[in-house]
Amino acid sequence: MVIFGASGDLTHRKLLPALYNLELGRLLPPEFCVIGFARRPKTHQQFRDEMKAAVNEFSRQKPVRDDVWRSFEQRMFYVASTFEDARGYTELLELMRKNDREIGTCGNRLYYLSTPPSEHGAIVQQLRELEHPRTDGHKRGWSHIIVEKPFGHDLKSAQDLNDLLHGVFDERQIFRIDHYLGKETVQNILVFRFANGIFEPIWNRDHVDHVQITVAESVGVEGRAGYYEQAGTIRDMVANHMLQLLALTAMEPPSAFDATSVRDEKVKVLRAIHPWQHREEGRDFTIRGQYGRGWVGGQPMPGYRDEPGVDPGSLTDTYVAMKLYLDNWRWAGVPFYLRTGKALPKRVTEIAVTFKRAPFSMFRQTQTTALEPNVLAMRIQPDEGIVLKFGAKVPGPDIAIRSVNMDFLYGASFDVAVADAYERLILDCMLGESTLFTREDEVQAQWGLIDNIIDSWKQQAPPKFPNYAAGTWGPEQANRFIERDGRSWRKL
Repeated sequence: MVIFGASGDLTHRKLLPALYNLELGRLLPPEFCVIGFARRPKTHQQFRDEMKAAVNEFSRQKPVRDDVWRSFEQRMFYVASTFEDARGYTELLELMRKNDREIGTCGNRLYYLSTPPSEHGAIVQQLRELEHPRTDGHKRGWSHIIVEKPFGHDLKSAQDLNDLLHGVFDERQIFRIDHYLGKETVQNILVFRFANGIFEPIWNRDHVDHVQITVAESVGVEGRAGYYEQAGTIRDMVANHMLQLLALTAMEPPSAFDATSVRDEKVKVLRAIHPWQHREEGRDFTIRGQYGRGWVGGQPMPGYRDEPGVDPGSLTDTYVAMKLYLDNWRWAGVPFYLRTGKALPKRVTEIAVTFKRAPFSMFRQTQTTALEPNVLAMRIQPDEGIVLKFGAKVPGPDIAIRSVNMDFLYGASFDVAVADAYERLILDCMLGESTLFTREDEVQAQWGLIDNIIDSWKQQAPPKFPNYAAGTWGPEQANRFIERDGRSWRKL
């Protein structure tokens, strides 16, 4: 496994801890090795020591077991080079061939692009030479490449990146990673829907009033102003994570649980999103926000425009709410409300399916003035689980009804630590299992929608930012946005 950008934050926080946990769980073959590739000069041993410190800090299983690490670090190497310098790739190729002979990697390659999108072109061009048909007697194994999000900046750049990758790799070798799809609770959406006979019959427009998908973050931009000024929340969260959650929630049952069948159904959902025909739909169906100064978790937080590297007059969105409809038989007329933002009161990701109220209430003469609708909420993070809200009688001589929750919690039910998403995704990529990775047509369908939204924004008057204080649940316009439909955002 070659990690391009091995000195970056993702490698320290996610990739090496994931690899260590796979090694600890005996899920990596003894012939596995990892090569870091980055600009900063360092020796193999310096790289190993740096990664051990990272694993000790960020791994879900710590401290590091010395016996496991001693074996693992002997198969860790480092190449210092810029991403444009052909000499660095020559050194990399020689090191990989040496590992083929001495460790037994058999010519199998997993390239991981943990770099800014601006570096992808230079790396893939150099990989073209490394992936040229090997006629030098070395055994040719498989080659896979993982590309981190964001996959492009818009539809055109995503298509250009696909063309670039397809010049070296075919589609089955390309793994576009969205770490949300590796979360156990996201994978459980399919199991919950299709392995339980009681839910699927009511998972449609006849019984569902609306669906809310929330991805809330309590942090600000955390020093990523350079990236965030170009992306905003619409590209950073909606274009991948949220649309993937929407697709899994709304998709039809696949004919088989394999990569092609599952991803075919997800693409159908993305293509069924009602197209916007004019700019008024962008105004009526979306809300933008940007946080100002406030308090989060009892601590002061500067406004987005106060962050280092942010334009003082920036119009970058840090909050987005939208309403989408699907033009298909199952969901016609059912609104899907999406909201996501930074500097919100808490970190939480949830999919809430609100069912229609009972058509007739025999309890209208009781203390209960209005029955609340039943809600099924799938919590993705941090308190992973599923909650069903239903009405129950309050004990006593009179008839009084109150909504109560029936909870399922992963941690309490299975008594095991939930593996990090990167552990599952890296292992799947090694095995050639692409179900949890996005396909080319998925990416294009997602960007097609995002481009339409952004184009409609460009035709509107500039928003008056900031329009919500850090530590609140977004701009007041977002509340009015859903309340005009006679609904309200769930309290989280």
